[in-house]
Amino acid sequence: MSNKFVGGQAVIEGVMMRSPIRVSTAVRKQNGEIVVKNDDYISLTKRYKLLGWPVIRGIVSLIEMLFIGIKSLNYSADVAMEDVEKKEAEKKGENPEKNKKSQGLLMGITMVLAFGLGILIFFFFPLFVSTILRLKKDALAFNFVAGIIRVTMFLLYIWAISLWSEFKRVFQYHGAEHKSVYAYEAGEDLTLENVKKYSTKHPRCGTSFILVVVIFAILFYSLSDIIYFLLTGTPPTLLKRVLIHFILLPLVAGGSYELLKLSGKKRESKISKLLIAPGLWLQKITTKEPSDSQLEVAIVALENAVAKEKRDLRVEI
Repeated sequence: MSNKFVGGQAVIEGVMMRSPIRVSTAVRKQNGEIVVKNDDYISLTKRYKLLGWPVIRGIVSLIEMLFIGIKSLNYSADVAMEDVEKKEAEKKGENPEKNKKSQGLLMGITMVLAFGLGILIFFFFPLFVSTILRLKKDALAFNFVAGIIRVTMFLLYIWAISLWSEFKRVFQYHGAEHKSVYAYEAGEDLTLENVKKYSTKHPRCGTSFILVVVIFAILFYSLSDIIYFLLTGTPPTLLKRVLIHFILLPLVAGGSYELLKLSGKKRESKISKLLIAPGLWLQKITTKEPSDSQLEVAIVALENAVAKEKRDLRVEI
């Protein structure tokens, strides 16, 4: 099995792959052509020793994943809609570049609003419900109920979007990403025949990370609430609890990252299998069997992501 870390995500009509030194996004255009965007990128955790410390590296990695993921998604959207936007702009007599800038600004505002709404729904609402149920004096029960509500809402959200036919292709590209990564980790040549035989469910998927975060948050936030009670003599109010939990969220993400990283190194241990299992179950929804055409896109993305690394290794030898 390869000891090189690679990972990625599905984007619109394509796949983004990331190796330790490069990010590559491959997208299938409407005319069938596969276009690729390559960006050399070394993680901040590798460039700065302090940022590579345990827990801190998890926080940094999460921010990097969000930044790279959004950037890749925007690129795939530009490619997928390029021909359509050009035709529409020409019909209306508009400048395509000016129209593109306006849409970019609108997308930025939409993403900020979506992030704010996500915080409100997935962060504040579960705490609000736990408060209504009068559980604030029992830290473990309070955070357990809040965690169950978060998991339930997340699962309902995933299930709901899976019913949308347009998302099926995204989930197929997600499956293509996992299959190609599996083949690479096994040290096989990245051919259709080799890649097709692997599973669409991968233990290092981001869905596993999200569920580990929720589980770890129950324990971590329970501890923080207990410490608050010991220091003040009273349980935190709803607003104070929201503020404290939000401030501690990076530590929860960093700790969860370490747990998932450890489970990835020791996949055969019982604890690792326990941590990985919920994410694999969820991938029954978030990944679908891809077509050969979609696998080709994932393979192109992965080959580009590791190409520079292979060249550098040949030079060193």
